Order: sequence, then structure tokens, then C-alpha cells
Amino acid sequence: MTVDRSRFSLATAPRKDQVIDDIEILSPPTKSKMNKKNRTNNSLPKAPTGIQGLDEITFGGIPKGRPTLVCGAAGSGKTMLGIEFLVRGALKHNEPGVLMSFEEREEELTANAASLGYDLAALSSRKKLLIDYVHIDRSEIEEAGEYDLEGLFVRLGHAIDTIGAKRIVLDTPDAIFGGLPNPNILRAELRRLFR
Repeated sequence: MTVDRSRFSLATAPRKDQVIDDIEILSPPTKSKMNKKNRTNNSLPKAPTGIQGLDEITFGGIPKGRPTLVCGAAGSGKTMLGIEFLVRGALKHNEPGVLMSFEEREEELTANAASLGYDLAALSSRKKLLIDYVHIDRSEIEEAGEYDLEGLFVRLGHAIDTIGAKRIVLDTPDAIFGGLPNPNILRAELRRLFR
């Protein structure tokens, strides 16, 4: 939906928090409001992403020790955000990371990251990053009896232990879980993955 901006002049510009044609106009918080809010919300430890702007709007980073789900359509930048989270963590915070990919091979990820100036091969050789490509064909996923992802969890645990990872990116979980037709199994496996 587009808004006909010709309806507004300086005198009739939308007010803060005014709703026009189902679009809510909000003024961004000022720096002083952000700093005040950040100081008053110290109950949740944060893991800085190292990504300028993201750490500011999240008041210090993503919740530490908790899963964070990044959603978006294909091509929206989820993979690159995950790669940057791992690269910045390794370089700025000395936190090694694991990237488990279910769609793109290591070579493809490395080439894509190189286009932004990130040398994933160098980080891998220094044991700051481990990339593990896991091929999953949805047509091969079949629920038979007691279905679980124990093999995947063992593989992920081994990758984490190999480099002492503090950061983990799964790209993308829907490649695994999208093939599970039973929502109860899906819920149980997600709970096991993130505990």
C-alpha cells in the first residue's frame, strides 16, 4: 500500500503515533531515551553481535544463552546476517562459531562472504569458525515410528566441541523441520535442540 504524500503539508504532517491508512507513524526513540531504557533494563544479559546499528537497536545485542530466530523471505539476508554475527564474534569478541548449513555448501558460503570482504577460510584455519554442510532432501524425510534428530544433535555437538564454539548459526532450520508433518514432534525436537 502506498500513502499519497501530497495530502500532507508541513502544517498537516502526521503526528507521532498517528495511524494513517493502516500505517502507524512512529517517531524513532532519541538517543537519550534509548540510553535511559538500556540502563533500566539490565535484567537480561546480552551477547553483542558486533554489528553496528544492530547492537544499538537491541540495547546491547541479542539475548545471551538463548536462541534467536531470524525470519525473512529468500534473499532477505538471513544467511549473511548469521555469517556476520559469527565473523564479528570471532574477530571482536574472541568467540568461535559454528555455521551449520542445510542449503548452501561451504564453498558457496565462502564465496558469498568474500563478496563482503570476509575471509571464512582464514577463520576456519585459525579454528575460529567451523562450517558444516548437512544435505537434507525433504523428500527423504519420512516420519516412521519414533522420529528424532539425535544424529543431527550429535553432529552439532561435535562441531561445537571441536572449536569451543560460543556462537551457533543454523541456516536454515526450516530445511529440517519443514518436513515434519506432526507438530508435536516438531515442538519436541525444537525444545531438545534449544535446551
